[in-house]
Amino acid sequence: MTSTVDAQVLTTPAGPLSLLVHDGVLVAAGFTADPTRMFDRLPAALRALPLQAVEDLGKPVQAVRDYLEGDLFALDAVEVDQPGTPTRQRLLAALRAVPAGTTVSYAELAERAGLPRTAARAAGSACAKNLIAPFVPCHRVLPSVGGFGGYYYGSPVKEWLLRHERAI
Repeated sequence: MTSTVDAQVLTTPAGPLSLLVHDGVLVAAGFTADPTRMFDRLPAALRALPLQAVEDLGKPVQAVRDYLEGDLFALDAVEVDQPGTPTRQRLLAALRAVPAGTTVSYAELAERAGLPRTAARAAGSACAKNLIAPFVPCHRVLPSVGGFGGYYYGSPVKEWLLRHERAI
């Protein structure tokens, strides 16, 4: 039996959300109606596998539904995996630990990962390369100078997520 990357697109108030799962683990998620956009960002080993649309990915889909219905911590229970250096993995783990309803600055995220505050650029880079939004909640990181900052899927999506979580 050939291994696949399974994909499902959900309709959400913030826009279509593509979820990609390999071997029961969420490997990509993002606000796009086209799962190939997420698939193309995966590591080469996963891109070598067939991408297959499925009816129901199970746990990640239920977690999104629960999150949208008000269980703001539902996404935390989904197993995720994405590539990165040890430093990036620390930043992604620190990012995943930022609770719904709160925000941090890039400098604070760096500190939470055990890095100096001056590593804010590294924190920003980890957010920019995050493959599993909103499960790895880069939308909860805001610039210390104010505003929403950048977001791969656009500021309106970031703002919707933060308002849904009552973080702003």
